[in-house]
Amino acid sequence: MPDTNLPPPRNDPTADSSAARVSTDEPSGSQANSVVASVVYRKGHPPLDVSVEQIKSYIDPQKNLLWIGLKDPSPALVQEIGVELGFSHKAIEEINEVHRRPKIIEYAELTQVVAVTVEVEHMKPAFGETQLLIGRGFLLTVRRGAMASHRDLRTHLESSPEFLDRGSDYIASALLDLLVDRYVTAASRLESGIEVVEQKFLLRGFHDNDVRRLYRQRRDLLRIHVAISPLVEICRRLARVETRHIDENCRGYFGEVADRVQRVDELINSLREALAFAFEASLMIGQSQQTDITKKLAAWAAILAVPTAIAGIYGMNFKDMPELSWPYGYPLVLAVTAALCGFLYWKFKKTRWL
Repeated sequence: MPDTNLPPPRNDPTADSSAARVSTDEPSGSQANSVVASVVYRKGHPPLDVSVEQIKSYIDPQKNLLWIGLKDPSPALVQEIGVELGFSHKAIEEINEVHRRPKIIEYAELTQVVAVTVEVEHMKPAFGETQLLIGRGFLLTVRRGAMASHRDLRTHLESSPEFLDRGSDYIASALLDLLVDRYVTAASRLESGIEVVEQKFLLRGFHDNDVRRLYRQRRDLLRIHVAISPLVEICRRLARVETRHIDENCRGYFGEVADRVQRVDELINSLREALAFAFEASLMIGQSQQTDITKKLAAWAAILAVPTAIAGIYGMNFKDMPELSWPYGYPLVLAVTAALCGFLYWKFKKTRWL
């Protein structure tokens, strides 16, 4: 977490729809699976759960902080909440869009930050989307396809009200930092799997299925890099460029998040390079093995050419040939053939062709 006083939140693989709250975490009707939090924080008062219809009356940047969390909301629900919060038609349309890459859009009434979530199970990445809509006195989070919740971070911040007093922009930086924690978890799982691949390569080399699996893993790493690398520039922009809904005192937190994302991206790139080297090494080893086989075949062909040539000459059935009438001719020819073959075998063995 950018603030050294705030320890990193714990990852929670469970969904926000569990009964952590008694009112808005489990609302009735069609919104039951979408509105996972709708809470007003007031200095000196306990958190207050409010319904979607009531949120407009609690928007007061001087006294209240409204935090609404949505999970896979319908366009109608986004439209309803957007109208209550005073969003423009263009902003509501953009929130309902499905995004594949991080982006940032600044409107008069809010700043929209889109981040891509990455979760790894069984060495296969799953991608989702988290939108942070930062405004004066409110924060709206929209999750699509992301399984991990924000409940642990919300509980931690509620136990430390001084952090909530810093405003919605600080909570947004904390959410991005939590997102980076999950990037680290995903990268660690991929790193462990790649180490297993390298061990297999060292022990027995690669087979066809291993090469296919290696290619898929390298492609997945490239997809992760494309998904998270733009977040570095987005966080740096929030840290350095004056933004309407980001307080000057909170810019440093986004800068630290940018540094963390960059380190994770560098780790992903290093894993891609490791897989690329393993693939190239497997090709070189395969070519080396083929070269060794070719050398052995050529050496044995040269050795066998000697008895083949001698047998071919004596198989021509000429009438007058040396040693035909000599009783030691046959053993001599065999001895000379064996000597030549032995000499060639010794020569090829010396040059490591055999």
